[in-house]
Amino acid sequence: MAKAQAPVRFETVLTRSSAESGWHYLPIDVSVADTLGFTEKSRRVVCTLNGAHAFQCALIPISGAFCIIVNKKIRDHLVIADGHIVQVELARDESRYGLPMPEEMREVLNQDLEGDRLFHALTKGKQRTMLYYVGKWKDVDRRIHCALVFIEHLKKNEGKVVWKQLGEELKGRMQ
Repeated sequence: MAKAQAPVRFETVLTRSSAESGWHYLPIDVSVADTLGFTEKSRRVVCTLNGAHAFQCALIPISGAFCIIVNKKIRDHLVIADGHIVQVELARDESRYGLPMPEEMREVLNQDLEGDRLFHALTKGKQRTMLYYVGKWKDVDRRIHCALVFIEHLKKNEGKVVWKQLGEELKGRMQ
């Protein structure tokens, strides 16, 4: 087993991408990313901002460097805006999925072996999309329904995700 890389700490400036998009990101120099020892294409990290808020994300390639997207919820929580200097700590994300597995999704997968097989046959990115969507709801019943809809969708579509159809199925189940 490879030795875990030590976290890297640095400062960078929160940047707004353009007036139209509203995206805010933290630019990450290649030399900083290199210290984490990534050898594969995926660069999943646990990012801690200002020592106060940690979240799982990816280093996204941008113009010969990398960036981390910082959503409005995180910016509001930390009271940071475009141009603010941010303290960043990055550590390799060694978790299985790159996001937490919601308890409700875990239970659905435990009870449905075919659904579990199909879920784990998906790409890591599609798995994370499902985990994010299930986990974002505060209401337990919504998380359960969402997990059930995802797994039934996979079974109906031979393990494929048909996004438009899935969106309709989620709308129908969530109303």
